[in-house]
Amino acid sequence: MLPRSSIFRLRKRSLLRAIVLSLSAFAVSLRLAGFPYIQNLHGSRWQLATLVVACWGLGETIRCLGQRWNLYHAGILLLIYTNLMILTMIGFLIVYP
Repeated sequence: MLPRSSIFRLRKRSLLRAIVLSLSAFAVSLRLAGFPYIQNLHGSRWQLATLVVACWGLGETIRCLGQRWNLYHAGILLLIYTNLMILTMIGFLIVYP
């Protein structure tokens, strides 16, 4: 019997789930804004859903933060800052005309 991954257990902390949520929300937001065609960039109301998913990813990343300072803790802090940049970019793509 194979052990189940913690990515599907919502009560357990999962750094992989946090990364997947944030990056997929950013990719979908770019696609909804019309990314490959730079002259057709526009905001969409559906991007608010990607903003919510990115916030969920940020929450999952914060849950993985440990109590003691070590290199893992530093890596999680870098991921938190990356998630904040993703939230900023999604917010910018929402309000961009």
